[in-house]
Amino acid sequence: MSKINNNSMAIACASGGFKTIFIHGVLSAFEEANIKADAYASASGSVIPSAWAAIGKARESGMKYWLEGLKVHHQTKSMSQVCLGGISYFYDRGGQQLFELNQPDFYIATSAVTSNEAAEQTQGKQARRLGKKLLVSAAKKDRSWVNKHLIIELFGSARKGNLALNQNNFREVSYASSRMLHIYDTPAWINNQPYIDACYTCVCPALEMVEQGYQTVIAIATEAGNFYRDLFQSQVIPTQYQQVPIRIIQPDINPKDMGVDVFQATSEGIAAVYQHGLDKGKAFLA
Repeated sequence: MSKINNNSMAIACASGGFKTIFIHGVLSAFEEANIKADAYASASGSVIPSAWAAIGKARESGMKYWLEGLKVHHQTKSMSQVCLGGISYFYDRGGQQLFELNQPDFYIATSAVTSNEAAEQTQGKQARRLGKKLLVSAAKKDRSWVNKHLIIELFGSARKGNLALNQNNFREVSYASSRMLHIYDTPAWINNQPYIDACYTCVCPALEMVEQGYQTVIAIATEAGNFYRDLFQSQVIPTQYQQVPIRIIQPDINPKDMGVDVFQATSEGIAAVYQHGLDKGKAFLA
């Protein structure tokens, strides 16, 4: 881990597919105010918006990035292709800057598959059916399958060893963090090990940023109401953890009510949710 000073700030961003347009808006407001965090942490759909912010291009990429993703979705009907296309879009427009010297630390949460049985289930033909079963389990707050077969793993540019994030594994880690089993058709591997979407174990790596040593954490949600740690709603993210404040920014209106859901969006909805994020970011800073 890099040396972290006592006043260091991390911004932790939640998962949510297309709904992370709200997060992109908030990060754009911070960028307009020349506020840059010491670290950005992300999960699933917030990986690339957070990465844009880390390299100082949140506002510049803004709507363009999401409208491009919407176009890919209309053409392919594949969330795997939307995700992979988004990663390529980021890299083609300066993404390699993420790992240059003097950039903020950058983290990506993932769910590592820990058993051979689950590896076969998650990366093979049973994946979609398992994904649908896990959505049913999530509705019942039944975390038993996850407890048995998954652990959260946090990759980071400030970390060493197997959990180091770098140019060589960024694409793999970014895709793995986003791979919801019921709708992503391409399996996810990092260094030949099986992974699935972060949200099964970690919707937003806010507590993990405290554990990494950051002294102030801003956590950005994609929903109004309770802000849960994982898909199974087993624990709410607190406003303080280990004596470190966690300041939460979340929408006043759920993105779904503005035309943006996890796996579908309209161009009008994208504009509305992005603007709402901008407004909420400015209000938070005020």
